[in-house]
Parts: sequence; C-alpha cells; structure tokens
Amino acid sequence: MSTVLVTGGSGFIGSHCIVQLLSAGHTVRTTVRSLDREADVRAMVKVGGVEADGRLTCVAADLLKDEGWAEAAKGCDYVLHVASPFPASVPKDENEIIAPAVEGTVRVLRAARDAGAKRVVLTSSFAAIGYGQRPQKEPFSEKNWTNLKGNGVLPYVKSKTVAEHEAWNFMGRERGGLELTVVNPVGVFGPVLGPDYSTSIMLVQRLMDGAVPGCPKLWFGVVDVRDVADLHIRAMTHPEAKGDRFLAVAGDFVSMREMARVLKSRMGVWAKRVPTVQLPNWMVRLVAMRDPAAKQIVPELGKRKNATNEHARKLLGWEPRSSEEAIVATAESLVRLGLLKDSRKVQEQH
Repeated sequence: MSTVLVTGGSGFIGSHCIVQLLSAGHTVRTTVRSLDREADVRAMVKVGGVEADGRLTCVAADLLKDEGWAEAAKGCDYVLHVASPFPASVPKDENEIIAPAVEGTVRVLRAARDAGAKRVVLTSSFAAIGYGQRPQKEPFSEKNWTNLKGNGVLPYVKSKTVAEHEAWNFMGRERGGLELTVVNPVGVFGPVLGPDYSTSIMLVQRLMDGAVPGCPKLWFGVVDVRDVADLHIRAMTHPEAKGDRFLAVAGDFVSMREMARVLKSRMGVWAKRVPTVQLPNWMVRLVAMRDPAAKQIVPELGKRKNATNEHARKLLGWEPRSSEEAIVATAESLVRLGLLKDSRKVQEQH
C-alpha cells in the first residue's frame, strides 16, 4: 500500500477520495487551510463508513502560500490534487479564484516533484473542455479544450482551463521524474458527507427547498462523487494513464427539468417543493440581475451539450453509476444530514 497526499481533504471530492483510499488500505495525508478543519475531515470520513485507525494525518497548507507544501508531500508516493475554489457566485475580481487555482497547482506539482512522488492526479474540470465553443453535434471528449476567447467564459471556467494548461506546461519545463494525469469531471453529485459540499449540490438543495421558481433551459453533465474518487484512484496507478486526461461523466447530459422530475418521482414527500415548470430565458436573466448565483448560468441558457466517458471506460475499466442514481443519492444525503428546510423541521419535532 502507498502513502497518498490528498489536497483539500475537507472538500466534497477530497473527502470521498480519502474514504476510498483508506478503504483500499492506503495511508493518507491531507491538506486543509487551517488545522481547525481537521475535526471536520475526520467526521466526514466517519460518515463515509471508514475508521482511519491512525492512517490519516492532516497538514495545514494554503494554495497561495509556500509554507506547508514540502511537509505535506514528504514521503508520499502519489498526490491527488483536488483542492480548488468553486464559488457559488461570480467574484468581482476573477483573480480571486484564478490565482489560487493556477498558483496552487504549480506549488503542488513542484512539492510532489521535489518529494520524489511518482504521479500527481490533478482534478481539472469539464470547464477546461467544453466552453467558449461553437455548438457541436458530436459529444465533447478529452481532445477538446475550452476556448478562453469564446463567449460566456466565466472566471471559474477560466481558472480551471488556465490551471490545467499551466500543469501541462510545468511538466514540459521541469517535471523531473514526476508523472501527471488529469481527471475532468462534469457536475459532481452524490452523497454528501458533511455541510461542506460543492456548488452543484446546492442546485439539488435549492430545488428541494423550493428556493427557485422553476427550471431554466440548462443541460449539464452529471457524475457521482464516488465514481469521481474511483476514477482518481484508477488514474493514480494505471501505467497507461500517465500523461493523459479522463472525462468523468455518467452518461448523456440531462436538463435541469429532467433532474427536477427525477427528484419528484424518487423522493416522495421530500420533493413536494420541487418545481418542474420551464422558465423562459428572459425570466432567468431578470432573476440573475438580483441573484449573484444565477449570473453564472446565463451564458449557458439554451445550449445543449454532451460528453463521452468512452476513454475512461476503455482504458481504465471505469463503470460509473447512472445520472439518476447520482441525483437521488444527493437528495437522500441532504435529507439524512438535515440540510433541507423540511428535514430540519422533522429533526426539530423529534
């Protein structure tokens, strides 16, 4: 078994990576911005059904500072660089998320190389693949790159694209004996292990809380976080994954309205607030003028995209859960952890 560094262990994907690595018998070191978050990490791992048994340690390290990264990477065989900011709204200054993503990626790669790690698996995103492009009939694949000069490229999309480009540039300049593999997930759903979860989970939460008046004309990819973690670990050790990128998507893209209908059909009383009415684009734009979170979806209104997971399936033997299963698992965990309005009321009554 190996010693693996997971950056951003308190995050949604990071915590699931830790759970699966520990389950497989690996020793895990993880970074958090402050050791005040160590208790949260351990609590999420426990919710994930794993006892760390002394095989999990936490180190304080910030993506914007050099301190801590040499200590974090020391003695590690592999590094899963998962940590990256994903804001719920568009920041006033795009560098608020671009700088941590880009500078942090270089810091982690350099620390891994200097520590003699075998391989880094970088969590990039579909954001680095399928934006700023003209509409296309064929599904997006690992061969595609986001066009930063295209229309509607928001700061988060730019941060993931620039960070991945910089990672490959680093490998060309100064990799030493280090290897790099990249995983590009679409919207990540699935079981939440604690109150620190991704922006995509907030979509399900807001639908179930009745916090949105209806469904914008949006299509997006879905993948279960457990399958994203599994893909990271497959990419970590598979000999042929070296120097490659893998798109993590469960299947065909789904519309927001389809997601709402899945929740309605599978979640019973918990989905009574979920709206299934289709919102016209002009109404969404009007809402976006008052709601910072809604501004991020405006450039994607009405754009139908798709992506393929064929490469990960064929090369790594990856078999993801269905989109529906990922969506339902998200909702069930929000109920279980009392993260919905109605579930909080039920808990208070008991």
